[in-house]
Amino acid sequence: MNATFLRDTVLLISRLLLAALFVMMGWGKLTDFSGAIAYMSATGAPLPSLSAVIAIVVELGLGLLLAFGAFTAPIALLFALYTIATGFIGHHYWTFSGMERYDMWIHFYKNFGIAGGFLALASAGPGRFSLDTLLNATIRTHRS
Repeated sequence: MNATFLRDTVLLISRLLLAALFVMMGWGKLTDFSGAIAYMSATGAPLPSLSAVIAIVVELGLGLLLAFGAFTAPIALLFALYTIATGFIGHHYWTFSGMERYDMWIHFYKNFGIAGGFLALASAGPGRFSLDTLLNATIRTHRS
């Protein structure tokens, strides 16, 4: 197995694993919109209904694009920012005590770890198994 194939396979797996979390969460919010609004209210998100819509669009819509490797670098950068922002909005561990504080602390810093994965993906690119690569190859062929 050559190094390029292995790298592209790992990038595909990375995209799918990162996207899976957000696609599943976005789908859950879409199929239980009232529950999503209630969750947004409980976490103190601004404008809970609008926050729920934004979360669905980002998590489900951009998550699917990321899984397919479309617009990978800009979407990965958006997800890095989104994940850090949602850490501050949804996992404000400093307002809790005891085990709840510890649980929120884990989730807060897990968001930062996930953001690091998105930054690495934005830097590395989508790999060969992506719509980005397919579209770039198609554009190059038509320009020749």
